[in-house]
Amino acid sequence: MTKAKQSALDRIETDFVALGLPEPTREHRFHPPRRWRFDYCWPAAKVAVEIDGGTWVAGRHTSGAGYEKDAEKFNQAALDGWRVFHFTTKMVTDGRAFGTLEMLPLDTMAAIRGFR
Repeated sequence: MTKAKQSALDRIETDFVALGLPEPTREHRFHPPRRWRFDYCWPAAKVAVEIDGGTWVAGRHTSGAGYEKDAEKFNQAALDGWRVFHFTTKMVTDGRAFGTLEMLPLDTMAAIRGFR
């Protein structure tokens, strides 16, 4: 894992605490036959957060094959009822991810916190 990716993961975890969110599940396998995982999620609420690294250095997420595999994964997640928020490492470290998560609808925040 790159230093930038680790820095982004540390920051997003701090953001979750600052937003009053419970600790998420890490590396949750949401579709066992395909072995797809989310970086972070709250399974009961079906809300996930993905941090994509390497977006400016021809990483896996920006190659043709990698992008296509990501599209397949996230389309299946949507079909299964998941809400997936995607951020680049820069979006996490510059605060844009926090800003987005801060705008989650109240019912989504309640579901993440375990209130229905």
